[in-house]
Amino acid sequence: MNQVTQSPEMENQDMHLSLRRNVSSLGSMLGDTMVESHGEAFLERVEKIRLLSKSASSGDDGSWEQLEELLSDLSTEELSGVARAFAQFLNLANIAEQHHGLSREMDRTNSASRTLLTVLDQLKDKGLEGDALHEAVVNLRIELVLTAHPTEITRRSVIHKHEEIERCLGQLEFDGLTDYERGRVETRLRELIAQLWHTHEFRRSRPTPVDEARWGFAVVENSLWQAVPDFIRRLDDALIASTGQRMPLDAAPVQFSSWMGGDRDGNPFVTAEVTEEVLLLGRWQAAALYEKAIDRLVQELSMSGASEALLAATDQSHEPYRAILSPLRERVRSWRASIADRLAGKRSDDETPESIDELWDPILLCYESLLAVGMERIANGRLLDLLRQIRCFGIGLVRMDIRQHSERHSQALSEISEALGLGRYDDWDEAQRRSWLLEELENPRPLIPTHFSPTEDTEEVLKACATAVAQPIGVLACYIISMARDVSDILAVRLLLKASGGGEHLPVTPLFETLDDLDRAPRVIEDLLQIDAQRGALPEEQMVMIGYSDSAKDAGILAAAWAQYRAQEALIEVCRQAGTKVQLFHGRGGTIGRGGAPARDALLSQPPGSLECGFRVTEQGEMIRTKLGMTGLAVKTFALYTSAILEAQVISPPAPKPEWRETMDRLAESSCNAYRRVVRDTPDFITYFREATPEGELSVLPLASRPTRRKQGGGIESLRAIPWIFSWTQNRLMLPSWLGAGEALALEQESHGDDHLKSMAQAWPFFATRMSMLEMVYSKTDLRLSAHYDRRLVAEELRPIGTALRDRLGADFEALLRILGQSTLLERADWTRESLGLRNIYTVPLNVLQAELLARYRESGDEHVKQAVMISIAGVAAGMRNTG
Repeated sequence: MNQVTQSPEMENQDMHLSLRRNVSSLGSMLGDTMVESHGEAFLERVEKIRLLSKSASSGDDGSWEQLEELLSDLSTEELSGVARAFAQFLNLANIAEQHHGLSREMDRTNSASRTLLTVLDQLKDKGLEGDALHEAVVNLRIELVLTAHPTEITRRSVIHKHEEIERCLGQLEFDGLTDYERGRVETRLRELIAQLWHTHEFRRSRPTPVDEARWGFAVVENSLWQAVPDFIRRLDDALIASTGQRMPLDAAPVQFSSWMGGDRDGNPFVTAEVTEEVLLLGRWQAAALYEKAIDRLVQELSMSGASEALLAATDQSHEPYRAILSPLRERVRSWRASIADRLAGKRSDDETPESIDELWDPILLCYESLLAVGMERIANGRLLDLLRQIRCFGIGLVRMDIRQHSERHSQALSEISEALGLGRYDDWDEAQRRSWLLEELENPRPLIPTHFSPTEDTEEVLKACATAVAQPIGVLACYIISMARDVSDILAVRLLLKASGGGEHLPVTPLFETLDDLDRAPRVIEDLLQIDAQRGALPEEQMVMIGYSDSAKDAGILAAAWAQYRAQEALIEVCRQAGTKVQLFHGRGGTIGRGGAPARDALLSQPPGSLECGFRVTEQGEMIRTKLGMTGLAVKTFALYTSAILEAQVISPPAPKPEWRETMDRLAESSCNAYRRVVRDTPDFITYFREATPEGELSVLPLASRPTRRKQGGGIESLRAIPWIFSWTQNRLMLPSWLGAGEALALEQESHGDDHLKSMAQAWPFFATRMSMLEMVYSKTDLRLSAHYDRRLVAEELRPIGTALRDRLGADFEALLRILGQSTLLERADWTRESLGLRNIYTVPLNVLQAELLARYRESGDEHVKQAVMISIAGVAAGMRNTG
């Protein structure tokens, strides 16, 4: 038989056949569920809306007018039902797409093992072989910091059903299923879809910080706990294939920290007591997982052959492995019981471990014994997995970051300085602050006087510091200072920790967030390191956090991106000259407006040398679920990060040419001016924003424990970056992710032509990534929908603001296309363009009915209408994939 050679386009189509089949099948089951619940007429109405949306998306103005009219005539109850129908379909489509990335069909091209082998082969081709390649892999440091930022709109009980649906899709992939077996899986799918349809989409009340931590620990238990050893096995296999050497036993290339229960910046519900409770919960969960793993080993390791060391340790026991592991299991069980007592407010005399060595040493003894007597296959099974888990998760499951705003520290020190009769710390200049802080850091006497009576806020700051100081080394990762602006902000935290009894081992990490702060960051760190060197306390590494969200909110994405790049370059050089290293901590979000980008693109666009101390980055909200929520997904995410980091470390991205820097300086300045001219200087812009988007309604969504504003009232400066971006995503204008950038590009083209911008896009990963991100943002905007929101929601006198923004956006498209050398957006990304188009058919009706529901809710305040608005917000979020 002649073999037919397929074109890449045909292969790409074939790769997605099962995805289309699964989407169609799940959609059909959802339709059957709707008929069972509401009758044929309801499904017919939904289908009519879908067909009108499809025609309207293809450019049929008549269908668009019919769609607007039809939805505006529906009752609130009918609108709510339609919103649920389209939102549920988008959720099911997302599940199918998520599963597709893990499917056996995609494994030959998209597996984590292939990703790792490919990058190691590439590095060998570049001349990195043998010990050098092994060292590069062994020294990997990837730390993912799980945050509780309020962009996860889906309830945990709903997420569980989504996970079950994905598992069913996986079962249907198995060859050889009998008709009965296949029927049982399909019946289960129908059951789960019916459960989803009849389940309320939202929590009834906001989660507490402890609830958020429990959710985070559930992700660890259900996904990350097994993903870590699975990933290291794949990495080990790839390393053996490439170098003949293995990963060391104590390697921990991936680690996790968390802000859940520790992030008190603007969240009054995170108290010292909450932090202590969350830390105990983490230790309890870790103990539970260790107990389960050890219990399984006790059942399996029944062998009698053992090393002399193990036999001696067990008094020549006939079953020496069980003789070591059974008491260890009981010890862990007693740790868990002791922690449970403390959580219940009871006194416990049983000591919990201060170090992971109490687990590591006996497990390692068993492992080395099995190797010594020739049972390598058994040693490298579950026993090796547990060693990997011990090194990654420690005694606390995840390390906690403490975060607090710099103003709270200054307020506390002002109260203390006044109590000491020295005046107000807040009133001092930077030189006075530094002098006093350094003097007190060296002073052996207690800082806080015995008669000190702090305000409630200051008492909470001091209690948080005391809690931090009391933790065993390794339980906390760092203490982060939000809105850090000078050296005194860092010294202030060091002093408060010292006053609480210690904290010398805890890294104090400034977070530079605004444009001015990013520009000032290198000088601040240079001054700090000089002070540390003079005190004989220069650290091996200084962690610095780069804020993506607030800098973009302050100056627009292009100016912020260039400021972040320049700050990182300068910080690397400052630390090099001081004789230390900088560990950069990236405070990214899921959206482009918060620094989001595909992992490989983001890492390869970093400045040269920025990954020398590893990669630490926040993973927030819905991105935790979509990147880490299942074991297979997490393993792929780790492999992608590993591949990109190794590539960036070994094949360093090019440093920008002087002429590129000059161009970026001009672009940053003009884009910042254009952004601020709209956001800061346009009269009534904030009023327009609040009328044209569901910003006010988002504040009533029970998304997270943290309020949407740092302070009540005020303008954009008081609004957190997440609701700022979330709101514009809902009305499809996506403003924070593009405003200023396109206008700057157009001005540059007018004054300097296209050629240099095209060459930058081709040769410089930083600029290429910015252009790619803009292209994706523009593809998700919808000018017609934005105009519809304005007509339905915005006062007539404010509508010219929206008209001007849409005119600006239309011109921006053209500027980008000229740089990319394309006639349309996503011209070279067929599948992405098709996926967005298909998704849009279901998202457009949700946007139209959301505008209608918002108008009704603002007029009536009716609770039923509010619930329908919430459904529409969740549906649009599902359609847009990332929200904040």
